Amino acid sequence: MPIQLENGLGHIQVSDSCIATIAGFAALECYGLVGMASRNGLKDGIAVLLGRDNLTKGVEIRQVQGGINIDLHIVVSYGTKISEVASNIRSKVKYVLNDVIGLEVNEVNIFVQDVRVST
Repeated sequence: MPIQLENGLGHIQVSDSCIATIAGFAALECYGLVGMASRNGLKDGIAVLLGRDNLTKGVEIRQVQGGINIDLHIVVSYGTKISEVASNIRSKVKYVLNDVIGLEVNEVNIFVQDVRVST
């Protein structure tokens, strides 16, 4: 269900997939992130790393009263502090969605699916 925004010039509808794509690309800019993981879970005990063309499969958008909640399923780089990576991603995603679309983001939940050695 698209997000409804209104300004002085008219109504704007932003689809969930658009929001998910923007959130995914914002997260990929953060240090320590190897990539997005599929939110469907693990395959043979290993998280499936998603490419740039299907980032939305690792992002879930939920509309709630007064804003949106976002779930990000990620793979972090070995040797980085997971709490710092998650905090940076949370801040970046909130900032970008507020700056680009003007959305009020209530929560950004981070689910670390795997840790990998980045090459």
